[in-house]
Amino acid sequence: MNAAQRRKVILERLTEADAPLSASVLAGELGVSRQIVVGDVALLRASGTQIDATPRGYQLHPAARGYTGILACVHSTTDQMREELYTVVDQGGIVVDVAVENPLYGELRGNLNLASRYDVDHFIRQAADTPECLLSRMTGGVHLHTLSCPTPEAFRRIEAALDAKGLLYKKEE
Repeated sequence: MNAAQRRKVILERLTEADAPLSASVLAGELGVSRQIVVGDVALLRASGTQIDATPRGYQLHPAARGYTGILACVHSTTDQMREELYTVVDQGGIVVDVAVENPLYGELRGNLNLASRYDVDHFIRQAADTPECLLSRMTGGVHLHTLSCPTPEAFRRIEAALDAKGLLYKKEE
């Protein structure tokens, strides 16, 4: 198999996958080193394919399907963060990423790709181990989420549910 064929197989596997695939798993399936897969993914990304690198592996960017919107949220506790994320996934949304504004660097963004309570629980456990890494800690809990939703109506439902729970950020007038 040549490099172009290998990249085609990687793209096919990512398209079919229900969960992120690690470079090690892909390398094992293809009979190449992990570094070869990392290079292939870099070339696929450079060619315009939207592939996200998550802590659990590579996946196609979920915002490529359905409706994408951004919400400004705020929370100050882990329980509120869990409630915020559960609210999104329970309504059929995917929390694609989190972003904050930083006075030195501008916008800082982290990929999340949380699509289920299982994903949220895994993220909450990781956050408990490294709470200093949460981007929202830099901004007093204020942050943006890109959401991927099946329809605009689902996005509006999520927005209304977060608003009802007091988890949407509203600039004080």
